[in-house]
Order: sequence, then structure tokens, then C-alpha cells
Amino acid sequence: MTILKTTAATFVGALMATSAFADGHAQSWDMPMAYAATNFHSEHGVIFADLVRDYTDGAIDITVHPGGSLFGGGDIKRAIQTGQVPIGERFMSAHANEAPLLGWDNLPFIATSYEDNDRLWQVARETVNAQLADLNLVALYTCPWPGQGFYFDKEVNSSKDTQGIKFRSYNSATATFAEELGMIPVQIEAAELSQALATGVASAFISSGSTGYDRQVWEHLSHYYKVNAWLPRNYVMVNTQVWDGLDPKLQASIQKAADETSASCSAKSAELANFYFAELEKNGMTVQDAGPEFLAELEAIGTKMTADWLATAGTDGQAILDAYNAN
Repeated sequence: MTILKTTAATFVGALMATSAFADGHAQSWDMPMAYAATNFHSEHGVIFADLVRDYTDGAIDITVHPGGSLFGGGDIKRAIQTGQVPIGERFMSAHANEAPLLGWDNLPFIATSYEDNDRLWQVARETVNAQLADLNLVALYTCPWPGQGFYFDKEVNSSKDTQGIKFRSYNSATATFAEELGMIPVQIEAAELSQALATGVASAFISSGSTGYDRQVWEHLSHYYKVNAWLPRNYVMVNTQVWDGLDPKLQASIQKAADETSASCSAKSAELANFYFAELEKNGMTVQDAGPEFLAELEAIGTKMTADWLATAGTDGQAILDAYNAN
């Protein structure tokens, strides 16, 4: 029954895309996004929608639904796969449990600058897109978050200080970090983070300065440790049948909008990285580099995590790292 529903939904999506442009009528697309409307990813979703409307002369009219208001973050990919919506955004590594290769951007301490992260994406792109095709998805653009660091409600100098802490995780990589540091991982979406911190469901997490700023975590937490472990990427994806049902000229117009949005979003991420740190400090948080003992522990965990990823991602994963290291 599930297979039949999925097939029917994707067929309907393709039929809608094809028929809409055959008779010249505009197509309205709902685009769910997981992060707050004020987050730069969501703001660029609106920029993308405006560009698409412009470049397609109104043939594609995208309405952005930020903050998990249409679908929760964990439901967005499946909603697109099954044709409930044609397009949406999610962070790529959220799907690493289903397809380990998609954890390529969560390899700790491999590509810790925007330049290196972009270089890693360029060598991974073709292989990642092939993996997404197997999931009935087409990636239109990606955008990196600032580097990931640790939030705590106390001073932390090593894993001796992290035992038993409830730690918000958002994918398998963050759950692994928690477990290796003696913490208890709890799966929590960004939209639910403030409530989780307020109610004690979690009292620590790893993320960029952006998440802390968006969710005003200084109301509950006191310390941020700059680690820059990785720069995870969000990606805007479209249902394969919907995409294939579009006229090639429309595809080209949408991709042009996507390419421009990706470049703008990446530049905005880099511009905001230090701004977020300043805002955390302005609101009373201690923002500092991780101490040598804590950092050494994190780097050791990172080496193990990369080896574990290679064991699951196989030859494709190894090829990505080999190509990155060769450049």
C-alpha cells in the first residue's frame, strides 16, 4: 500500500508539472523549510523564490514556509519524495542514516574553512547527486552553515565535564560526538530547540553561532566553544518527476536562480559567522576557543568518525576524500 501511495503521489506531481506548462498556466509550488524566517537560509529561500518567479516570467510561483510550519524538518524530504510538495530544504547529513554517503559534509576537521568546504563539495557533488537520484530527488543548490561549535550551560575543559549531559543531536554525526563524550544524545529539531532547553530535555548541543542567535539560547546556556568541526550544508531539493516534467527552458531558468542563490547564501554565511559570535557575547554568553585538552579529545573522536564513515560510505566515500586531498 505504501509503495502504491508513493508511486501515485509522484505520478500526480509529474502530471501536474507537465500539464501546467502544456497549457501555459502558472504552477504554484509550496516550499517547506525547517529554520526560522529570520535565518539566512530561509531568507535565501525567499530570494530563490523571487528569482524563480522572475526568471520563469511567473510560470513557477514558489511560496516559502519557514520554521517547520508546513512540514517539520524530519518530514520535509519524504514530503518531496512522495509528491506532497514539489520542493523543499533540509540539511543533507540528516539523511546519512538512510544513505551514509550524504554525511560527506560532517567529517570532523577535514574541511574547516569556507574555501575548503566548497572544494570538498565540488569533488563530492557528482557522487552526491547520483545518490540523491536514487532517493527520487534533484539538488538545485546547497549552502553551508558557519562552522560548528559546542554550547553548554557551564564551563567545559574536557570530557570529564560532559558526562551524563543531555545533548541535542540533529544527525548521526552529532549523536556520535555526544556518545563519545559520555553525553546522552536526544534528537531535537531546530524549531523545538528553545522548548527543549527551557524544559531540560537538553542542556547542550553542537551547532553554528546562527542557531544560538536564532533561538536566543543565552536565556538557558552560558558557554559557546568555537571548534569549527565542520560546515554542514543545507540543500534545496525538488521531486525528480516534477523536475523531469518541466520544459528544459524552465529547468535552465530555475537552475540559474539556484546557482545565484547558492553563491549569495554562501557569502552571507561567511559574512555572518563572526556577527553571531558577537551577538552571543553581547547577550552574556562566554564565547571562546575550545581548550587544548577538550580539542585534542574532539580531534581524536573526529578521526574515528571519519574512519567509521568510510566503512559505511565505501569506495564512493573514499573517492571523495582522495579527490579532496589531491587538490
